[in-house]
This record gives sequence, structure tokens and C-alpha cells, in this order.
Amino acid sequence: MTARREHPAPGRPTAGPDRADTLERSFGPLDDPANPLGGAAFVGADRAGALPAGAEAVLDAYGMNEEFVPEALGGRLRRMDELGRVLRPVFRRDASLGFGYGLNCFFAATPVWTAGAPHQRERTARLLLDGERVAVARHGVAHGNDFVRDEFTARPGPDGTLLLNGSKTGIANASRARGLVVFARTGTPGRARSHTVLFLDRAGVPPGRVLDLGRRSTHGMRGAEFGGLTFDDCPVEDTALVGAVGDGYELSLRSSLVIRGLIPSIVLAGGDTALRTVAAFAARPRADGRSSLDVQHVRSVLTGAFLDLLLIDCLALVATRALHLMPRQMSAYAAVAAYLAPKLTAEAMDEMSAVLGEETFAQDGAYGMFQKQLRDLPVTSLGHAGSAGRQLSILPQLPFFARHAWFADPEPPAGLFALDGALPPLDLAQPALLGDADPLAATLVASTDLLESARPPRAGRDTGVLRFLVRAFAIELGDLRKAFAEVPRTDRAALASPHSLALADRYTLVLAAAACLGVWREQQAAGGAADRFLADTAWPSAALYRLARRLGLALPDRPASAEQRVLAEVMARLHGRRSYDLFNSPLA
Repeated sequence: MTARREHPAPGRPTAGPDRADTLERSFGPLDDPANPLGGAAFVGADRAGALPAGAEAVLDAYGMNEEFVPEALGGRLRRMDELGRVLRPVFRRDASLGFGYGLNCFFAATPVWTAGAPHQRERTARLLLDGERVAVARHGVAHGNDFVRDEFTARPGPDGTLLLNGSKTGIANASRARGLVVFARTGTPGRARSHTVLFLDRAGVPPGRVLDLGRRSTHGMRGAEFGGLTFDDCPVEDTALVGAVGDGYELSLRSSLVIRGLIPSIVLAGGDTALRTVAAFAARPRADGRSSLDVQHVRSVLTGAFLDLLLIDCLALVATRALHLMPRQMSAYAAVAAYLAPKLTAEAMDEMSAVLGEETFAQDGAYGMFQKQLRDLPVTSLGHAGSAGRQLSILPQLPFFARHAWFADPEPPAGLFALDGALPPLDLAQPALLGDADPLAATLVASTDLLESARPPRAGRDTGVLRFLVRAFAIELGDLRKAFAEVPRTDRAALASPHSLALADRYTLVLAAAACLGVWREQQAAGGAADRFLADTAWPSAALYRLARRLGLALPDRPASAEQRVLAEVMARLHGRRSYDLFNSPLA
């Protein structure tokens, strides 16, 4: 157990960007073979199913668990956008470290932060602030695989006390965690209110009532422990109930509203390292003085991968800041962000694999990190069940948006797209499971009007292309409105049909375009305080062109000059050691 920390260490940064930069410097350069916490060390440790010696000590010294505890309970968690940024230096290096050390603890604690009694919140906070782990055992799903489908049950014993029984595998930090958040079946399978959430401190569990089943190996995130637990007539006091009996499914959904906004930052960080690896490979000079950058396809792959990371970060920004600014409307945005970010990253990784060629399979050396990120991505993004759940949570909202929101809602507050700036306090009781409006889509409609006005904002070389593309996306939104206006909200069969799922997939790309435009317009409005690259029309023009091609929309001439400027930014950030996201942060 890590030594108890009553207060943050003196001199620790308090602002989110400063904390992320501090953590980045603590690890040292990822591309330095002599760095004991460099890429070679992480790749080597991953091959052995472990973490590099000293990696967790860096996070201990930084006080990483404090990031997952609300400020009111003694931690640093006050803004979800800050948390997303702080996670990136860790996930750039190793998803096993980021997930196993702490992010899984946050996932586990979120039901307690959302609906726990004061004593449960205080106990969970104390465990985390003392350096302990908290693990979560979620309920199975019908379309899950055997790795995640087994579950626990809780039934009244002879004296009326609940007795917890059953086994479950696939639990991150199963043997390391002292705190356990358990989703147990207390009702009839398949019926409403069939599951209940319990919070247990293993120190208070009677001996022999909980057993560790041992670790299970995984193809990705090899350094993280995925184990199992068995409960054998483990007595559960009433004080262990999080919420009321039967609240499990609703608490799972409510927790997901918070958790999903962090998924883009996680996969973006891995994509950042992958792109940096491939860009360095493409830029290396050959004996004849040429390089892979002389090939147009290679340049297009690097450009496209960077654009995808920018789009993902736009979604990350919207999903996390909406939790503060628009809690009644953020449900669809969190689901879209968590659904689309892994898909875009996986596609970009596939394209980059072709550039690396046989080096894609390198197990060590300069390119071993790419293979590691390729393996980790599916586990990092929480797999098939997570992706399907996110898509299905979007669908029920779309008929309502079609009838009442699209082309009628006002735009969201400009602060939704700000890279920094004040936010209302985080209140996890406020988010609604279903949104009552779609202001992000209104950003697309307003951008169409703005670019077609007599005085568009700071016209650039690509304004004509951007105007054409924004209009095409507005037409696509109109087509979606017609399609979903005909679907009854209560017709589950129609909502879950392959046709509706395909339309929902198109909606996610339209929303990505809207988020991109919102960030660009906010940078335009910032004037001299803006990032010059983000205020340029090049990246939104090239990004929307890439999205429109995915949708099969009518395309203007390829924005070649815009893509050239985006590629120049890719190489400038490679050589300048800056991050491949909206924040252009310095790297160690």
C-alpha cells in the first residue's frame, strides 16, 4: 500500500494543462532508448506481461489517484476536460499503466460519486487518496462474450441479510483492489430493476468469503491485471447498497454518461504515439537521399491520421465540457464520442500499418511501440459490448431530435468549444439519460448560414471548399431528419433495425463535423489569442472532406493545398516534439 497522503505535495500544479505537462516531463522522452521509462522499456515490459520498474512510482509521486476523487472529497477532480488531458501522457506510453493503475479506479468509483451515500463517497475517496485500488465487476450483457458475461447474485439469507454469490472473470485489478463495486443480480433476469450496486471494502469481508481466481492473459494491454473473483455466501450489510435495490441498470447508464467522455482522450493518446512512430519512419532518409514522404499515398495517410486525431479531440472537448455546460443535452454527445473515436483510430491505424509494412510486426526497437498500440486499442476502447451499447444509446434520441430539434434548436454556448476557460462546477446528478435538444447539430446549421453570408469569418484560401462541404453536411442532416421523423420512438424493432443503425452511424459523422466547425469558429473568434493552425481554414476543410468521403457525399475538388498545410503541421510537430491533438502540447 502506498503511504497515506493527507494533502497534495507542495508545489504540485493545480491547473489541468500544468498537471498534464508535469506528468509528461516526469516520464521523460518516449523515444530515448536510454530512458528507463521510454518506449523501449514499455515495449519490453509488455512482452513479459508487466510494467517497467518505476512506472507506477511516477504516478504515486504525482498523486494520480487524486485526479479521480472529487475536489469536495479531497481530490483534484473538478473538470472532466482537465481529467481527459491529464490522462494523455500516461496513455501515450502504455494503456496498461493508465487503465490498470487508475482509470479503472475512476470507472469503478463513478457509481459511488453519482449515487453513493455520504459515508460511501468518503470511504471510496479515502481508499483512493491512500493509494489503494477500487475495482468494478459489472453485470453481463446478452451480446457479450464469455470473458465478460458471468455475474454475481445477491439473495436474502435466513436472517434476511443479503448473501453475495457467484464468480466473474475479466475484472481489472481484481486481486489488487481493496474497494469493490459489484453489480449483482437481485431480481429476475431480463426484467426491469434486476440488478443492484454494492460497495464493499475487502478489509471488512469475512475470511474465506471472497477468493481470487487468478489472472487471465489478454492479447492487448498485457501489463494490466484482468483477474476473477468468487463470492461464497458473502454477507452484505444494508450500508453496502449504492442507491436502492434494483438501481443497477440505471446507475450503469448514468455512470456511462461520465465515463464515455474520457474514451476519446484514451484512444487519441495511443493514436498520437502511433502517428509519431509512423511519421518518423516515413521521414527517415534512405541511401539515395529520398524518403517515404516522396510517395503521395504516404503523405495522404499521415495527413488523414492527424485529421482523425483532431476530429477525435473535438469530440472529446464537446463531450467533457458539455457535462458541465449542457448536462441535459450531453447524453448523445458522450455516446457519439465514445463510439466514433475508437472507430476512427482503428481505421487510421490500419492505414498507417500499410506505410510501416513489415515493421508493423516489430516486437521491439523503434517500431515496436506501434505494434503495442495496435494490440492495446481494442481493449482500451472497451471492446465490442461497449461499442454496441454506445450506438444503441444514441438511437432512441434521434426520432425526437428529428421532430423537435434539428433545424430548430439554438446554438450551444461558445464555451463548449473553448480549449480552456471557466466551467460551472461538476455535478454528476445533473446529466440526463436522454437529451431534450441537440444544440451541437445547430452549430452545423449556423455554420452553413455564416459561410454563405456576405461576410464569412476571415475568409481563407479554402473557404469555397469549406462552404461546399458544410452545405453538404447540412443536407445530410436534413435527410436524417426525414428518415427519423418517420420512426416511432416506441418502435424498438424499427429503431434497432440495420437501416436505423446505419443512419445512426451517419449521424455520428455529421456530429463530428459540427464539433470540428465549432472548434474552428471559436478559434476564429479568439483573434490574436488563437492557435494559428486551428484558426486556419485548412484543417476543417480537409477534415470535413475526409468525413464526407466516408459518408459517400458529393465532393468538391480535393483540397490539396489544405492537405499540404496539414501535412506540414504533422512534420513540424514531429520535429518540434509537440502533441498531435488540439492542444499542441510540449512532449518530453
